[in-house]
Amino acid sequence: MTAQQLANELEVSLRTIYRDVESLSAAGVPVYADRGPAGGYRLLDGYRTRLTGLTAEEAVSLFFAGMPGPAAELGLGTVLAAAELKLMAALPKGVAEQAGRIRERFHLDVPGWFHGGDPTPFLAGVADAVWTRHRLCVRYRRWKTPTPVTRALDPLGLVLKAGHWYLVARSEDGDRTYRVDRILELRTLDEVFERPGEFDLAEFWRSYLDRFRRDMFSGEAVVRFSPEGMRRLLHLLTPAVIQAARRNAGEPDEAGWVRTVIPIESVRHAHAELMRFGEEAEVVEPVELRDRMAASARAVLELYGG
Repeated sequence: MTAQQLANELEVSLRTIYRDVESLSAAGVPVYADRGPAGGYRLLDGYRTRLTGLTAEEAVSLFFAGMPGPAAELGLGTVLAAAELKLMAALPKGVAEQAGRIRERFHLDVPGWFHGGDPTPFLAGVADAVWTRHRLCVRYRRWKTPTPVTRALDPLGLVLKAGHWYLVARSEDGDRTYRVDRILELRTLDEVFERPGEFDLAEFWRSYLDRFRRDMFSGEAVVRFSPEGMRRLLHLLTPAVIQAARRNAGEPDEAGWVRTVIPIESVRHAHAELMRFGEEAEVVEPVELRDRMAASARAVLELYGG
């Protein structure tokens, strides 16, 4: 079959076919290409793969990828457990014992610290629509006004990021991401949509994250940090801001204070972040941010009867 025939059959992009064929070849599967008008990809006649052909490292890696928590959220907890049992039964004894030790010694906890994951009552319905290619009508709570909106969506995929589920879907505005826990109402439509053959979920998500990081910061602030303030950077600010603070830092003055430039999302957000430094940081610019910091300092002083 040609790459285009395979892409049509599997409903993926040509790029995905080229990448997966390379991966199969690298894994030892005898798939090869015949060039010319009548050419295409071929699998060696009579080839069969056997589960017992897994190496110890391959079997171990599969148990690392189990993620029982997310699987249970998708309604696949019992399915995953059954699959693991079948895999263990099919593996040679030595390999099975080594793979079984993974569950005893390693545990994957997806959500971040102090966050148990938000309730996602519509996750199963969204996942089913992604799988069956049914259109969705959702009422969604977004961060800007108007806050509740209604959208007709073609669900293309689900992504689990830092304990949050994100729906990647196509609407009249293009491809967008939606936090599943912010869906207020969900209705699965009878209409089935045509999944775009060129869409690659992993590639879209990488591109989305790149755009998100670029667009996150809308300005800059000049800040002076004490030696203690510079030490607190690691615990109070994001990696991108920490890197910028270190990169733009000038020479310490006689008291060890360092003047630097950091990116900020907004004056309001920067005010909340920098207030956590207390007397270990001084905002120099912009004036609006400096005035907010001063007003908060005066309010704290008044609160304690200063």
